[in-house]
Amino acid sequence: MTTAMEMPRVEECVVAACAYNSTGDCHAFAITIGSSDHAHCHTFIEMPIRGGIDTLIAQVGACQRSDCRHNSQLECHAPAIRVGPDNDMADCMTYDGR
Repeated sequence: MTTAMEMPRVEECVVAACAYNSTGDCHAFAITIGSSDHAHCHTFIEMPIRGGIDTLIAQVGACQRSDCRHNSQLECHAPAIRVGPDNDMADCMTYDGR
């Protein structure tokens, strides 16, 4: 079982429009990645206020992209991930299909 200390961190998020982003860091407690067709960051939310916990850097809580080489039993095992812009959302840029 993966413990919270072993969960990969969001090393960088360049999606400045996200309410959890503050100067390139994600401050959500944990994020969820993936859908059946894309490696979206499902924690992305565009709002005029900022959220999250200032003293935390987000970690990957769940990954639904079972076809990613970093995914094992819907858990991310990459050392860290990067989140970047997509057409209308944010994506896991570390996603690497098998």
